[in-house]
Amino acid sequence: MKYTHQDGKNVGRIVLFALSTCIWCKKTKELLNKLNVAYDYIDVDLAAREEKHLVRLEMKKWGDKISYPFIVVDDKECIRGFKEDRIREVARDGG
Repeated sequence: MKYTHQDGKNVGRIVLFALSTCIWCKKTKELLNKLNVAYDYIDVDLAAREEKHLVRLEMKKWGDKISYPFIVVDDKECIRGFKEDRIREVARDGG
């Protein structure tokens, strides 16, 4: 999958699966940027068909519930939805 990288401080591997039209996804990106956290993201709705399939497979590893924004932290934790407090914890303390 082709992720876009956003530079910032390294608090572990953060991958954001987002939709380009989702206000909560935009708020998540804004928060991560404000917190100066490095992360990779993909706007799933703008991805090629093959990539969309791979994204869904990756997201399904965390259960059947797929919602956006969808953040994977260090391949250990999944944050579904805009959970500002948890995102701030990850930014402060790492995964």
